[in-house]
Amino acid sequence: MAVSRSYLLILGDRDAIGWVLREQRMAFPATPRAEVAALAAGDSLYLYATRGAWRNPTRDRGRIIGVATARGAARTLDEPVEIAGRRFVSGCDLEINRLVPYPDGLELQPLVVQLSAFPKPQAWSVYLRRALLPLPQADATLLQRALQPLLTSREQALPTYPSATAVATS
Repeated sequence: MAVSRSYLLILGDRDAIGWVLREQRMAFPATPRAEVAALAAGDSLYLYATRGAWRNPTRDRGRIIGVATARGAARTLDEPVEIAGRRFVSGCDLEINRLVPYPDGLELQPLVVQLSAFPKPQAWSVYLRRALLPLPQADATLLQRALQPLLTSREQALPTYPSATAVATS
């Protein structure tokens, strides 16, 4: 049996966040990335909303807002999907296990000095310029422990997200 991996799933737009939370799917752009190709069923995904995702970066902070499990590997979609004005050609199904009610979440920036996924903490945001950031097991454990008290069921938290009740654009 393969060992499951953990990733930070980086979401940079509120419409994309709404689509992911509502559809329990993730879509990836055409640019090939090794971490997307390596994604497998059972991998853990920490859903991260960037500081600019809610379109008010002076007010908002980048936060981990939930935990999901990949239900399968990323595959080419039968039909590309358009989300927030971007076209995505591959994706995978997710099981969103738990969410933090909006607008809360686990702020990532104060933790980066403790996370080996960010070898240069002073330039931590450069590591977030991708859809998936692999997390070593120790990092995933730290995030899970810090996030656990904030989490509730998807069903309970989903209505608190303003973009999660909108109609999908595909």
